[in-house]
Amino acid sequence: MRKTVVIGGGASGMTAAIAAAEKGSEVVLLEKNEKLGKKLFITGKGRCNLTNFCDEETFIKNVISNPYFLYSAIYTYGCRDVMAMVEGEGVKLKVERGNRVFPVSDKSYDIIDAFKRRLKSAKVKVVLNCNVKELKQENGLVVSAVTSKGEFKADSFIVATGGVSYPSTGSTGDGYKFAEKAGHTVTERFPSLVGLKADNFCKSLEGLSLKNVAITALVEGKTVYKDFGEMLFTGGGVSGPVILSASSYVTQHIGKDVQILIDFKPALTFEALDKRVLRDFEEFKNKEFKNALFKLLPSAIIPIIIKAADISEDKQVNSITKEERHRLVKTLKGFRLNITGTEGFERAVITKGGVNVKEVDPSTMASKLIPNLFFSGEVLDCDALTGGFNLQIAFSTGRLAGLNS
Repeated sequence: MRKTVVIGGGASGMTAAIAAAEKGSEVVLLEKNEKLGKKLFITGKGRCNLTNFCDEETFIKNVISNPYFLYSAIYTYGCRDVMAMVEGEGVKLKVERGNRVFPVSDKSYDIIDAFKRRLKSAKVKVVLNCNVKELKQENGLVVSAVTSKGEFKADSFIVATGGVSYPSTGSTGDGYKFAEKAGHTVTERFPSLVGLKADNFCKSLEGLSLKNVAITALVEGKTVYKDFGEMLFTGGGVSGPVILSASSYVTQHIGKDVQILIDFKPALTFEALDKRVLRDFEEFKNKEFKNALFKLLPSAIIPIIIKAADISEDKQVNSITKEERHRLVKTLKGFRLNITGTEGFERAVITKGGVNVKEVDPSTMASKLIPNLFFSGEVLDCDALTGGFNLQIAFSTGRLAGLNS
């Protein structure tokens, strides 16, 4: 019987192990942690955003790095296949806003338990607390995995070790070392789907959430991404869904001139917002300017907007000029945040960069350099926007690697 060793017991590794076992291989799954699915446990804030319920073409459009590499994987094992597998193990699912798929229970461990049951029924041997130190090679093939629990020999090896995001879950870049030793190129890595550090004033707004705002991400003045939705001010900058998505486009440019423009009133044109401001000014014409914006904005951000618009906060509303009013409207439609950094790999949902996909067969996930070595999941240079897409990449590439190992 053919033997397969899978390194990494996360979403991709478990999927790969199940696929390899169900096609008839004897499979050993090696996991460095004390339990399986440690990162899966914290995804979706502990609810597990399992996948995104969309068609394949929509899925590909949400992939940032190397989308076309994933065609075979996504068409072989898409969102409906993952959902069918999980539901087949007794876990009910629901589809929420943005086609995000969650367990009805909102408990990520229900998803992990479903995978554990499937691993057990497929007769996969799981070895926990097993740190893989080296993949030993002979005659152009990998022959064994040298670990803290001995040497495991096999006919094929699947590296599904994840990236370097959330290292506390065991994602410490082991797979990159294995890949490089095997002769593979590993592209530069950046934290992605991560909060961004910004101007110092953000600290005074910590905890402030803005809904229904539009953002534009700029690099050296060029628009790289636009989004609409919810954002959050943190102690050091900004986060929230629209910012996490924007980070996918700017994280590799940190150090350059990176800015986020916030449109606080995206439903209104400049002219319509100007009329709205004019109405408020008429209502509060005898107040000081700083006390006339509470209908437009949360109180915490008013002083910052006033400063950005370069208008004296103590000025009487009825003495504000048309030019000053237009400066205020312009600020509300395009408030600039200077991005100075990211929250780093410790807080990043995923890793951008990884094993160069030009050196991996997209139809099998096999190395083009070592035929019995396979890669799947976050260790590859593939990443997508938030919304369940990255987990689906893990499942799809894992399935393909397992079937072909």
